[in-house]
Amino acid sequence: MNKHWLVVSFLLPILVVGFLLAFDVSTVSKAEYGDITLNHYAEKAGMPPVVFPHWFHRIRFKCKVCHPAIFEMRQGANDINMIKIIKGDFCGKCHNGRIAWPPIYCDRCHSGKSDITIPKARGFIK
Repeated sequence: MNKHWLVVSFLLPILVVGFLLAFDVSTVSKAEYGDITLNHYAEKAGMPPVVFPHWFHRIRFKCKVCHPAIFEMRQGANDINMIKIIKGDFCGKCHNGRIAWPPIYCDRCHSGKSDITIPKARGFIK
């Protein structure tokens, strides 16, 4: 009987912490080192800012995959908007439904902290 309680008292805290870490349901994405927030058009259009996970992409691809052919490496040099992305420019070079998921899941990119809430229907089927 004592061994049973000893095992439970040891494993229970580990299970609780593991459960909390596994099911972190934060509503706002957490920026990592090197992430870029894009907000030139987002909030004007009623959307939260875009958080581009630069490090996430960088650990998978060399810099030359995107720079300078797709993105110029100078702040403000890339006039990125959804029309251009949908037409296959900028992020749309890869996020086209063939290489990576298509730009129809708004909340995957528009995840920055904002007072704006995303309306239920935005004209895209998810």
